Amino acid sequence: MRLLAFETATEACSVALHLDGEVHARHAVAPRRHAELVLPWAEALLDEAGVARSTLDAVACGRGPGAFTGVRLAIALTQGIALALDLPVVGVSTLAALAQQAPAEAERIVAAIDARMGEVYLGAFTRDAQGLVIADGGELLGPPDAVALPPGAWAAVGTGFAAREGTLARRATAATSIDASALPHATAVARLAARAWSAGEAIAPERLEPAYLRDKVALTLAEQRKARG
Repeated sequence: MRLLAFETATEACSVALHLDGEVHARHAVAPRRHAELVLPWAEALLDEAGVARSTLDAVACGRGPGAFTGVRLAIALTQGIALALDLPVVGVSTLAALAQQAPAEAERIVAAIDARMGEVYLGAFTRDAQGLVIADGGELLGPPDAVALPPGAWAAVGTGFAAREGTLARRATAATSIDASALPHATAVARLAARAWSAGEAIAPERLEPAYLRDKVALTLAEQRKARG
């Protein structure tokens, strides 16, 4: 299959092109430059691979949780391209894409993203026989000193483990490894979306929805002081 994927929910910006199991990608940590980079990168990947947009099978994106503007950008791009080309879409959890970055030998993974405002986004995952992650429960939003962690051993991945001076990392006593600098990548979005597409889980563009987990985007001054501890 041929699938174009975007991931812009964090400070990392990436685009990936999935071609029958092979993935080509562009990725950079580029805060506030996502809107500038993603479309030129997508065009460059298609041109380099000699793939016409009209031959794509689907468009995918990281649907969040993450930064509001980044999530909205990915959703809008995916919907716009899919509508123009009459293609289905696949929304992939940004936490799942992050979990996919964990060491390949890790069978259980906890992914966490720094949600700012004194909170983290967190999700638990396991790997399937192909090494792709599957959600093990719902996605959570909460303070790093209180958000629930699963029992047993697991690999920890994501900036949420560095939030609030590493509060979550200190609580992760069961973690077999911790990578607190990892960010989600469109390569993982493309691979997870290809699995979903093969399973018949692609949807119409107008049905694609973001996963914000939070409905408030700013703190009062008192809340900011509390979040800083």
